[in-house]
This record gives sequence, C-alpha cells and structure tokens, in this order.
Amino acid sequence: MNVVIIQPLIALIAGVVILVAPKILNYVIALYLILVGLIGLFPKFFA
Repeated sequence: MNVVIIQPLIALIAGVVILVAPKILNYVIALYLILVGLIGLFPKFFA
C-alpha cells in the first residue's frame, strides 16, 4: 500500500471510532498520531 493511501484510511477509521465511542477519544488520537509519526519516519516499511 502506498503511504498516500494509508494516512487517510487511518484518519477515517479513527473518526469512525470516535463517533462510535467518544469516551476513548484520547486513546484514538494518541494512536493516530503515533501511526502517522511512524509512517513519516519509516516510509519504506509502509510503501
């Protein structure tokens, strides 16, 4: 999968999880930021 496709997909999944279970908002945001940061640091593993 291309990195360009992975980031919007992660954002979409995070948004749906926040809508379904807003009490875990902090965890969803933290996981999203960690995943996007890892994709930015190591793009060759996600390409």
